Amino acid sequence: MFERFSKYARKAVVVAQEDARELRSDNIEVEHVLLGVLSEGEPALKALLAEAGLTHEGVLGRLGLGAPAAADQGEPLGAEDAEALRSIGIDLDAVRESLEATFGADALERAVPPEGEKRGRFGFGGPKMFGHIPFTRDAKKILELSLREALARKDDSIQSGHILLAILRAPNPVTARILGGPNTIEGLRPKVHTLLDHAA
Repeated sequence: MFERFSKYARKAVVVAQEDARELRSDNIEVEHVLLGVLSEGEPALKALLAEAGLTHEGVLGRLGLGAPAAADQGEPLGAEDAEALRSIGIDLDAVRESLEATFGADALERAVPPEGEKRGRFGFGGPKMFGHIPFTRDAKKILELSLREALARKDDSIQSGHILLAILRAPNPVTARILGGPNTIEGLRPKVHTLLDHAA
């Protein structure tokens, strides 16, 4: 199937794996495939997505995995960060108290990495993970659906736009939230089809 992928679509899949690795994920999820499209999709598609408020860095931020300026400056997480963590079952105050009880009152201050220490591409500490990262069943389904989208349109190759159509057709809950919900998703589909029509 991959021989039918365009140069941009292949790069998007490669970046999906790189982003998953950089974000220390055990699997390549649908949201990593979206990140790949946002990073390496055809320029016109990236422009369309940027108009919809979807950029590679922006999606990283929505996932809570970007490198916000406050983190770069060593500032504590704010109220929005605490609320985002609380929504997934993490009480930031309880984590802080536990760390201080275990490692001492200044544990968080001592946790700042030394100047010049190598960090990952998005500002996360530690070395990169290496080795194969498998696609989840949902992410594999996206790649299969991208082929179906291309076949349904009678297109000769699979472009990054076909991958996006597949994501819009079968987003996982995280990706649906990132994309802005059902109305935004339905609004994007015809625009991507129009873009692919012009590219053909």
